[in-house]
Amino acid sequence: MARNDSDTERTPLIHETSPTNDEAAQPDTQDEDGKLSSTRGTLICLSIWLLIFILTNNVSLMTTIQSPIASDLGASTEVSWFTSAYLIAITSITPVAGRLCAIFTPRVYLLASIVVQACGLLISSQASSVNAFLAGRAVTGIGSASVTPVAFILVTELTAPRRRGLFFGAINTGYTSGVACGAIIAGALEPLVGWRAVFWLQIPFTLAAALLAFFTIPEPRRLTGSSAEGAYHKQSLATKLSQIDYFGVVTIIGAVVLLLYSLSSPQIQITPIVLSIASLVLFVLVEAHWADQPIVPISILRSRGNILTGIATVGVMTARWSVLFYTPTYVLTLRGWSQASAGLTLIPTNLGFGVGGLLAGWLHIRRTGSFYYACIVTLVLFTFSMFAVSWISTPGSSIYGYMTVLFLNGAIVGCMLNYSIAHVLHLTIPATHIIVIPLNAMFRSLSGSFGSSVAGGLFLRTLQRTLTKEFLARGITDKGALIRQLLGSPVTVQSLTGVEKEVALVSYETALKTIYSAGGALAILMLFVQAGVGWTAPDVDKDEEHTHTIASDGNVGQETLSPVVTREPVAG
Repeated sequence: MARNDSDTERTPLIHETSPTNDEAAQPDTQDEDGKLSSTRGTLICLSIWLLIFILTNNVSLMTTIQSPIASDLGASTEVSWFTSAYLIAITSITPVAGRLCAIFTPRVYLLASIVVQACGLLISSQASSVNAFLAGRAVTGIGSASVTPVAFILVTELTAPRRRGLFFGAINTGYTSGVACGAIIAGALEPLVGWRAVFWLQIPFTLAAALLAFFTIPEPRRLTGSSAEGAYHKQSLATKLSQIDYFGVVTIIGAVVLLLYSLSSPQIQITPIVLSIASLVLFVLVEAHWADQPIVPISILRSRGNILTGIATVGVMTARWSVLFYTPTYVLTLRGWSQASAGLTLIPTNLGFGVGGLLAGWLHIRRTGSFYYACIVTLVLFTFSMFAVSWISTPGSSIYGYMTVLFLNGAIVGCMLNYSIAHVLHLTIPATHIIVIPLNAMFRSLSGSFGSSVAGGLFLRTLQRTLTKEFLARGITDKGALIRQLLGSPVTVQSLTGVEKEVALVSYETALKTIYSAGGALAILMLFVQAGVGWTAPDVDKDEEHTHTIASDGNVGQETLSPVVTREPVAG
């Protein structure tokens, strides 16, 4: 049977049909209109939210327990890699996650990935060397990469358009809760049970959430008609594996890993960046000319609004992550807070992030159309908030004023992300939205790695340079060991006295102000990038020929990613 690309683009991933006689005896999960039951919808939301929470928990927990890990493993100079290894692994796998969802279905891919994540957590908890620990962090990241694409795919598949803004905001609350609580929970647990337990205690929760998601997310049904022979249930594992564009996978992962490896190094290395660019060019050539089933259809990458929105998202969130990563460092060093209390500083900014996203989705993003000016206004406000964070990061500033600025910074960027995704849906044709949304999630994931790599590298270089300069200015030349210790363990500042503490405080203040000011400058640049996306929706009839299917089989299109129903499934 002939296949029309635009039709397969719209073929449901989760294709619900009327129950057969065999299915009639199973527990009812849908009402008479074909909607998911409220119980099933709630369980899906709960399981995915918990997985998002654990995903982001593993990002921020390092801010409060990196010191004991570095001390135990003798890794004072490798601490920046504790987070970078995790985020680089997530980012490198995310571009292929959507394709793997299409081949194996979200529920199967999610479950398999979370098993990998659990293995990574176990390796991290049992590591006896820094290399083993970093390997565990990387494996954890590979397993965690499925969570964000699957979350956005499910929102697209199972919610009505007028409620998606609210559910995207709910995803944001999962992210912000995990980032906020990760540092707090880890900081509180580590003195009681040790840093190793912080990792292995996550395993039962992550596996339980994955199993709950597996049994509640609807699976694809067989299609009727002549295409039924190629349906999902008829395909062997070997057939599914043969549909993966392995060369495309290798080249895109290579491009991301090489780039972020260079940026994460104490000194930026040019050779990996050149190799990363070459790998990216090779990936584009493969996807454009040789791949039968490309990971990211080239037609999507030709969209100016899509690409510029992605770049702006990466830039803004890179600046945002600098706040998330180094706010606990501020209170540990310049304010003398304990490790257990340092994570509390993330509560206001993450609360603001969640509230901002929810309010924008609930009150304003209740229609389709352009949100161009909302994107621009929120970006301008975000720029001011970054410079405000830099200005107020001093030992003597009001802690209440500092928390207020952090809250506003989070609220503004939460609004901006929701407006950004709503506007990019306006700028792209409906048939491609199911690809555009996971691609936007990929850019957001990339920003975490950039934030860790760029901000971390800039912070460490500035701190090392300032420490050396300040000690030399005071005629002290034998503090190399102390400088290395301060680079790896911020809490060391609290044990210093006299001139050593004076130098440490000045150096940390300078490093913090530098990364926040750099974030503000980056936000200005991203303002111009976002302004270039435009506000005119594409001509659907004219652009229809550019839509590409991502069907999992050349003869059938039942595995593509597009809305399940036209009515309101979960949010009725």
